[in-house]
Amino acid sequence: MAGILFAKIRSFIRNPWTFLLFTAMSIGFAILIGSSGNFNTIQVPVTGSEAVQESPIGDALKENKVYNFVWKSEEDMLEQVETGKAEAGVMVQEEDYQVVIGVDSANSQLVEQTIKEIYMDVLQQEKLYAAMKATTATEKQAIQDKLDTAKENPVFSIQQASFRSDDAFIYDTASHSLFGFTLFFVIYTIAYTVLPILLEKKEGIWDRMILSPLKKWEMYVANLLYSFVIGYIQVLVIFFIFRYWVGVDFNGRFIETLLVLIPYVFSIVSLSIFITALVKNTQQFNTVLPILAVSMAMIGGAYWPIEIVENEILLFLAKFNPLTFGMEVLNGVAVYDYSFDELLLPISILFFMGVLLMGIGIHLMERRHI
Repeated sequence: MAGILFAKIRSFIRNPWTFLLFTAMSIGFAILIGSSGNFNTIQVPVTGSEAVQESPIGDALKENKVYNFVWKSEEDMLEQVETGKAEAGVMVQEEDYQVVIGVDSANSQLVEQTIKEIYMDVLQQEKLYAAMKATTATEKQAIQDKLDTAKENPVFSIQQASFRSDDAFIYDTASHSLFGFTLFFVIYTIAYTVLPILLEKKEGIWDRMILSPLKKWEMYVANLLYSFVIGYIQVLVIFFIFRYWVGVDFNGRFIETLLVLIPYVFSIVSLSIFITALVKNTQQFNTVLPILAVSMAMIGGAYWPIEIVENEILLFLAKFNPLTFGMEVLNGVAVYDYSFDELLLPISILFFMGVLLMGIGIHLMERRHI
């Protein structure tokens, strides 16, 4: 068994392109589709004189955490807005501003609201300095310290709370695109690592190995363990990139997110064995796999939330789809903050699907001659 694993690893090192391709596609589509979910801060071009850039208005724009205000010349700012590279641009002056809107969207309205709040805060602060007759930097800093102390110890406090019903769902575009495309593309990676079993059987390699001291169960375990490890490594690479490079925090449960993916990867390995047992050659495999993978992604909620689907037939089919339960456990951990007890049912279903498909697939492989 160790020899088969070693040979598989050497083959992977020589030809890792399938793994790299689907890993890159997962990351690319997740960032592209999830960009509206605030993976990155939205850039807004701003134009103004050097005096404004160095004024409290300029400092407030730099410290803003919602938008990344980038200083441009007036021509560059207008060019970005006109060509659609930016939804809105801002022309700032010491006591006034003008928002240039290219696309009338929610973002452009929020940009205008953000600029308005910055000007109101800064101008109120300047009026306070004038009322207190503070002219030097030391006097202004003393007033600012008093304001900060007052904000930290307010006279009264306001508590804000929200609620949602049990049947409501949370739709986080960034997380949903990350989870959906990761679970979708890993199907291809795992399936193409299982495909060599079909080729080796057809070429008689398995028959020669059976004549050796190697046991048949060791041949299956080595191949399936290799497929599982490669698929899980792909998921790990994608999630580590989004955790430590892009900055997705997974609701503070990153380790739990990685653990709940194990039953999903196992079920996809089993599904790949089942597909390999049904087809007769590589051409049939290459035809069936994309149709099945895309259908699973559409029905299972990888492209859009399954909660918005109302067709009873599609919802019924989703109950037999491993990707449905893979999305459920990921959203349960990273979005809804479910406990392990609440995730036990989908995890159990994934393991059951894996065992069932594995058993049927191996049985079909052994019964028919390829």
